[in-house]
Amino acid sequence: MIEIKGVSKTYGKGKIKALNNINLEVRDGEIFGFLGPNGAGKTTTIKQITGILKPDSGTIKINGIDIVKNPVEAKKHIGFVPDNPEIFNRLRGMEYLNFIGDVYEVPEDERYKRINELSEAFEIRDALSSSINSYSHGMKQKLVLIGALLHNPSVWVLDEPMVGLDPKSAFILKEMMRKHADSGKTVFFSTHVMEVAERLCDRIGIIKKGEIIFVGTLDELRHLRKDNDSLENLFLELIEE
Repeated sequence: MIEIKGVSKTYGKGKIKALNNINLEVRDGEIFGFLGPNGAGKTTTIKQITGILKPDSGTIKINGIDIVKNPVEAKKHIGFVPDNPEIFNRLRGMEYLNFIGDVYEVPEDERYKRINELSEAFEIRDALSSSINSYSHGMKQKLVLIGALLHNPSVWVLDEPMVGLDPKSAFILKEMMRKHADSGKTVFFSTHVMEVAERLCDRIGIIKKGEIIFVGTLDELRHLRKDNDSLENLFLELIEE
């Protein structure tokens, strides 16, 4: 579970308000889609959920643990995939995954079982002995995904996770997200692809200019707007108002 209460964030010595007193709860057992136009505050929110940035005010809890007061313990519960797979290019793929395994103290037998399963699923196993510098963008994205899921975290935080993935890998990831949520755990992800959000999400949140303007199911959004249109059209109507 992710709990965000009264969170605000400014940049430029308080001149730019990126988030304005947002409140959000992402429940166990659901896939939650976080939607918004560029510059709306999605990545700022995600960076605060994962402890990369500190909020100016408010609290963020991961499974009841305050990310600011107890960041190390909270981060043990999180698997994070950023929007850009910038990783250690001089390492080999397996060296990177072993580094991540060491950071999260994943036992070796469990570690290699997970690496084998995930690298087979994403069809990257043969590339793990190669330098990351030789990887394509999509291969780097797959490696980051494997690293994020290696310690079997209960809370997945995924920022545009399907960008760069081939159709088969994207399909596999969506199946994994569904299975993870169905097991009673949490998936929070941002996307610009409305069709993916419409098919996959149990609930969505829409952010505009640093403020949450809607949280709920697609059916609730349609009822609110008195319109049975697609999520894409409803989203465009909302953010243009």
